Amino acid sequence: MSTDRVFHSAEHLRPADGEPIRSVVMQTPMAAIVAWTVKPGQRITAHVHPHGQDTWTVLAGQGDYQLDADGTATPIVAGDVAVAPAGCVHGVLNTGTQPLVFVSVVSPAESGYVLA
Repeated sequence: MSTDRVFHSAEHLRPADGEPIRSVVMQTPMAAIVAWTVKPGQRITAHVHPHGQDTWTVLAGQGDYQLDADGTATPIVAGDVAVAPAGCVHGVLNTGTQPLVFVSVVSPAESGYVLA
């Protein structure tokens, strides 16, 4: 059995002072798996994937997860899973004092990306 099917998310986290960095863990035609570190006060701008779903599993921290283009948001914390079906607006603002760390699975990988 191949061992390239198990990944440690911490090896892919790339904190940055500017925009949060999209760090690809693995990509196949079926899905793109991305690790994110969003520092306090940083934001992932609201966007949609017109042709696929984006599922976030929050590993640490907290933030306000944007639900629509009007800016409606709901809190997310470690242990939460946030799902944005195809065409649904989503983004996040880290409202905490610690990094917001999550893994995103976009399926299929070529789901598109459009700012909201």
